[in-house]
Amino acid sequence: MSIILLRHGETEWSRSGQHTGTTDLPLTARGEGQARALAPVLAARAAALVLTSPRRRARRTAALAGLTAERAGRRPEVRVDEDLAEWDYGAYEGRTTAAISAELGRSWSVWTDGVLPGDTPGETLEALAARSRAVLERAVAAERESGDDVALVGHGHALRVLTACWLGLDPAAGALFVLAAGSWAELGHEHGRPALLRWSVPAPG
Repeated sequence: MSIILLRHGETEWSRSGQHTGTTDLPLTARGEGQARALAPVLAARAAALVLTSPRRRARRTAALAGLTAERAGRRPEVRVDEDLAEWDYGAYEGRTTAAISAELGRSWSVWTDGVLPGDTPGETLEALAARSRAVLERAVAAERESGDDVALVGHGHALRVLTACWLGLDPAAGALFVLAAGSWAELGHEHGRPALLRWSVPAPG
């Protein structure tokens, strides 16, 4: 079976490119539409366990996409998992890459330069990777026990790091996996090895 990844739908800050870690923004109307449009696609997947980030944009996406609904007389187990929260950007919360680069007078990337403490402590890439590995351990255990898919609903950077960890890559390789808001992906195996089966699949229409 598979691990289904779902990035939350559009928010005001995902649309503008502002880093959104701890700020608990709602979905835009377009973001809600993206989540609803995924429901028919995900209805074919029998997820025994749904883990969501604690942020309301992720929990709302999971609900609108139908992941938490009863199917064939069975309702999946749904848990809020703190380890699925987005990267804590510290002083760079709410700021764009362009604005941070302009302030520093050089090109800046969260993947190579990291973040500074601000209103929150900020988080290293390795700390985020450790959280991601913990989520994967729980997902794999649930998948083996049930024989059904497991769905993880979260955020762009965090899910990209989680994917790199699944593939056995350095966490910084998450920079290569651009994941659009309101899209889904699938992690699984090929010939017994962890593999990326689908990536950044948009909602139909």
